[in-house]
Amino acid sequence: MCRNKFRFVIIFPYICGTIDKAMIQCKNITKSFGDLQVLKGIDLTVSQGEIVAIVGPSGAGKTTLLQVMGTLDKPDSGEIFYENTYINQLRDKELAAFRNKRIGFVFQFHQLLPEFTALENVMIPALIGNVNYSKAEKNASEILHLMGLSERTGHKPAALSGGEKQRVAVARALINRPSVIFADEPSGSLDTQNKEELHRLFFDLRDRFHQTFVIVTHDENLAKLTDRIIPMRDGQIV
Repeated sequence: MCRNKFRFVIIFPYICGTIDKAMIQCKNITKSFGDLQVLKGIDLTVSQGEIVAIVGPSGAGKTTLLQVMGTLDKPDSGEIFYENTYINQLRDKELAAFRNKRIGFVFQFHQLLPEFTALENVMIPALIGNVNYSKAEKNASEILHLMGLSERTGHKPAALSGGEKQRVAVARALINRPSVIFADEPSGSLDTQNKEELHRLFFDLRDRFHQTFVIVTHDENLAKLTDRIIPMRDGQIV
């Protein structure tokens, strides 16, 4: 059953259903930096609508895998598929357009631009994707309202709390209606209350919009909530 903790705004198509369709497939992914091999033949499938947690000690290759899966970096070898799209065949401009429309990112330290307001920060990916200004502004306002930030849209990051900044970052990740959201230690800089609120938010968003979440985390409480835990050690899934 769909949960209703947040005010519903019709922004994205959503159908409640089972998790069974492959969203991302990684086949024999390797990645090295100089003489250091960081990823050693990763095979991984993530289903549509699934929330997975990638866990493991520092240096296990978690963030590198997230960046490769999120198309921010290219593997040395191996194949990546998003549904029917073969990522390896996309040219740089095609890959950038694909990333802008299909993928959202949430980072540990928000990565908000300090000179822009919360509303403007959320709008940026839409404007990069050639959405007209008025539509981008309307969608960004609706998403921020969904996040409970209607009264903070005109505030710059310096005037926002840590939890508010991270919710703005999540709103920015959502603006282009992505199929997948990648989150790298999204609650690592938050206090306990804001961590719990952010974790609930991820699951409410999945329930509402059937998006896929791939989360790198050291937070055991968050990992236990996910549909599947993917443990890594020494560049491999164990």
